[in-house]
Amino acid sequence: MKFVSEDIIDAIIDALEDMSDEQYEQEMEKFAEAQPVLVAYLFDDENFHLLTEDERGYMQYLSLIAWLSNTKVNGQTEPVSEEMIGQAEERNYEILEANTAKRFRDRLDVFFENTPQEDLLAFAEEAVLEDEEGTPEVLVTKEGREPVFIAVKTVIDVLTGA
Repeated sequence: MKFVSEDIIDAIIDALEDMSDEQYEQEMEKFAEAQPVLVAYLFDDENFHLLTEDERGYMQYLSLIAWLSNTKVNGQTEPVSEEMIGQAEERNYEILEANTAKRFRDRLDVFFENTPQEDLLAFAEEAVLEDEEGTPEVLVTKEGREPVFIAVKTVIDVLTGA
């Protein structure tokens, strides 16, 4: 797996921002066709019932960015299975829950220790923490940070074979 750089991620974000709603929907449909089980996981209310509607949409948007970025660098990947998603998600929750740091940002440090995709992970971390002005991101509540981060981290893991 080739490294997905911050420049690629930023270019994907810029491209998505320039799209009409219809074009964005087409990108989501391509994502769903290429990774049907992964997209079903992201849209499963049972998994994410604690999130607000905005948080669910934001998590799906972040996952689309991760998929598009990885696809641009590494090409299409094999569709992932429910088992792969479950194992990755469980591993990520175990890592997070084993960390006893008080601040959420500090609890995420452990994820950076052996990751081959540091820029994708940094993108997921920053997305759930705060915006560029340092004010809390209104799209993700304090309660939503953990499930949104774990979901996007799980997406990154299964797409990149981490």
